[in-house]
Amino acid sequence: MLADDERAVALVAEARRRGMKVVICALAITEAVHARTDMAWLRWLPSRLRVVAVGDEEARAASALLMAVGLHGHRYAIDVAVAETPPRQQFPMAMLTSDIDDMAKLCGDRIRLVAV
Repeated sequence: MLADDERAVALVAEARRRGMKVVICALAITEAVHARTDMAWLRWLPSRLRVVAVGDEEARAASALLMAVGLHGHRYAIDVAVAETPPRQQFPMAMLTSDIDDMAKLCGDRIRLVAV
């Protein structure tokens, strides 16, 4: 995971250097946790980003997106909340993701996906 962490930090740093806003869905932070997660890193990285909360409006938009693409919330609940975040931001944009397959199902061609 260290290589992925380093790549993510480098991509965030480059985006910020270019004057881009870097945004993360709050649920992506939860999704990133596993047995080998460096919790200090996980606390630090979001402090460098704009963390977008998932409230009622975002949940309704995510539900509509699930219905539109014919997927089930039980499996895609976090992914759809993450996928719903970029369209609410300023364009142009790209989404960094380790889950290209699921994000492609949810985002279609609306968002440029970048594998990390």
